[in-house]
Amino acid sequence: MANHSANRVFTLENHVREAAAGDAQARYELGVAYSCGSFGIAIDLVEAHKWFNLAALAGSQAGQEARAELAEEMTAREIVEAQRAARAWLRQTPSEMPEAAHYRLAA
Repeated sequence: MANHSANRVFTLENHVREAAAGDAQARYELGVAYSCGSFGIAIDLVEAHKWFNLAALAGSQAGQEARAELAEEMTAREIVEAQRAARAWLRQTPSEMPEAAHYRLAA
């Protein structure tokens, strides 16, 4: 079980690292993870919207579509929160990027 958890964190760290490098697919997959609970992450629609928005900004058509679909299930306040989070993430330097260990994993 501990090995499985370590693998989830390793995979998540890889996606975050690739997303920080501008990888649209990694950003999209992080959005999927937060919208569906993949990698053992707790479902968080605000965080999912943030990642889909970042994927769309990097040129992902799938990110644009997923962001639009997800927005239909969110309040205006949640969307604003997600947009602020995306802007804040873009302003961070790579050394400030959070490690996967800081993400909420589902129980």
